[in-house]
Amino acid sequence: MKELVNSLKGDKVIWAFVALLALFSFMPVFSASSNLAYTRNGSGNAFTYLLKHAAQVLVGFFILYKVHKVPYHYFKTISKILLPVVWGLLIYTLLKGTIIEGANASRWIQIPFIGITFQTSTVASIVLYVFVARYLSKKREMPITFQNSLWELWAPVFITLIFILPANFSTAALIFSMVIMLVFIGKYPLKYIGVILGAGIIGLLFFVLVAKTFPDAFPNRVDTWMARIDNFTTDKPDEDDYQIEKAKIAIASGGIYGLGPGKSIQKNFLPQSSSDFIYAIIVEEYGIFGGLCILGLYLLLLFRFVVAAHKANSLFGKLVVVGLGFPIIFQAMTNMAVAVELLPVTGQTLPLISSGGSSIWMTCIALGIILSVTKKEEEIAEELAEKQKREDALQKLIDKQLQEDEAADSSESEQAKQLEDFSIVDTANPMSAVLNKK
Repeated sequence: MKELVNSLKGDKVIWAFVALLALFSFMPVFSASSNLAYTRNGSGNAFTYLLKHAAQVLVGFFILYKVHKVPYHYFKTISKILLPVVWGLLIYTLLKGTIIEGANASRWIQIPFIGITFQTSTVASIVLYVFVARYLSKKREMPITFQNSLWELWAPVFITLIFILPANFSTAALIFSMVIMLVFIGKYPLKYIGVILGAGIIGLLFFVLVAKTFPDAFPNRVDTWMARIDNFTTDKPDEDDYQIEKAKIAIASGGIYGLGPGKSIQKNFLPQSSSDFIYAIIVEEYGIFGGLCILGLYLLLLFRFVVAAHKANSLFGKLVVVGLGFPIIFQAMTNMAVAVELLPVTGQTLPLISSGGSSIWMTCIALGIILSVTKKEEEIAEELAEKQKREDALQKLIDKQLQEDEAADSSESEQAKQLEDFSIVDTANPMSAVLNKK
């Protein structure tokens, strides 16, 4: 166990927070999954779902461990190569998205022969954030012109968003917001950011207009997310309104300290209780205290991301930490805000806590890249410490040699002085001269 811990490189505090969130996830997932156990097979035995979640978490940490071993500058080239591949996956997902429990889930695809479904937009977001960080770090030494950045930066960004938007507005909005934040931190000219924001809003309005005018022209879920926004701003009864009402009942029932682990009542009525609305179950079972503890862990993780970005020895490393770390926290805040009706229903999971393999694995890939950046800082610090150690050892040898030389010089001076004194004495004694003559 000690050897395993020692093999974990990078920021140990980030490792600790990630492990805490993952370990805590087992309790609410096990509790909330009883609803799925009843509705799907009628047994009410949620142990199968617990084992499935455990396997997903273990695979996620294996991915995290392997990714953090890769030097982070390799991801510069990887992002450039994978971006066209991601576009192909997004197009395939949009056209061939799977059906989950009878519902349109065009955001997901199923891997043949394995049966695992995953959301391709999460892969696209990671690749795109690294790609944007790569561009900003490459152009830092030269002035950025809008025309060049339009083709080298914004064209890939908007192509990615166009393929995500029809099926998943919330993820597209999250990615666009995080890209804007990243280019702002990367000191992209503010006047150009304003133009891009305006173009993004106009493009969104145009897309909605086309989708409403020609609803069968291409696959989309525009009506779904427009209905969610309309439901959020009005009092019309809707399925999402039912979910929010049950989530608020769960939160109100929790009180300060909660009903206790596994004692949630609303998990039996709240859809997606183990994924999208798991935060409501956490507050119901562990109270406001437990909910604030989870919020605090995410905020502490955000603080460590800021520290890691500040310590990174390259601009690319700083931007990668910000571009991959902040969306994790922003997604967590969005999930919590939906549960308390501060935002419309978005379908965003609670990172590292909600059930769902693809969500956990993509989060672990992002965290692995961040830890790879902090590992490089650690390696540089170790190299400097080793260099300083060698210099100190060399200085000690030099000091020791100097002391020995000084001692030898002092001994020779003493012997010379003794001989000189002896010669003076012999000269002063006439008898010694006679003896020397004989």
